[in-house]
Amino acid sequence: MSLIKSRKRVADHGEVFTPAWMVEAMLDLVKDETERIDSRFLEPACGSGNFLVRVLQRKLAAVELKYGKSDFERRHYALLALMCIYGIELLADNIAECRANVQEILADYLNIEGADDLYRAASCVLSRNLVHGDALTMRSSDGQPITFSEWGYLGKGKFQRRDFRFDVLTGSSAFSAEGSLFAHLGKHEIFMPTKTYPPMTVSELAALKGD
Repeated sequence: MSLIKSRKRVADHGEVFTPAWMVEAMLDLVKDETERIDSRFLEPACGSGNFLVRVLQRKLAAVELKYGKSDFERRHYALLALMCIYGIELLADNIAECRANVQEILADYLNIEGADDLYRAASCVLSRNLVHGDALTMRSSDGQPITFSEWGYLGKGKFQRRDFRFDVLTGSSAFSAEGSLFAHLGKHEIFMPTKTYPPMTVSELAALKGD
């Protein structure tokens, strides 16, 4: 695979893709986290998904090891693994490729196609977790503050969604610094979700069209 798409893109955006061997070496530095199903990863310049694809593959290997004997749990924890990866990408074609590449990994693992509720639920999740925007300005391509959904699996086929603004989440160190105006506050007081949703099943997730 070429590490660049065009010289112009390199000049305009500094776009150079990370080679596979380097992706593996970097992920091995946090190997235990890459193999934990519910650990969260954010790639602020995700390109077409070189890192996120490999993170998901490692997580799905952990799903298979732990839940491979139960199709119900295997499917739901595989979706949770996908729910825990996030990305931001400046270029529209890259973010579209990234979503497609990540979804293909999940679909191949679970042997599902577009008509399956879990496939459509994954599409819904990826539309929120993989954002077309600018990580430096923390705004999406339409100029709005980037908002990420935090997903959790409650068990028995139910998922919880809470939305948080990216700029607030990244303020953690500043808020907790000694002498800060907010140093006396607990994290639960600073990091309030912008919205909390009722628990949802895969079918209900699949049916979502917008926020």
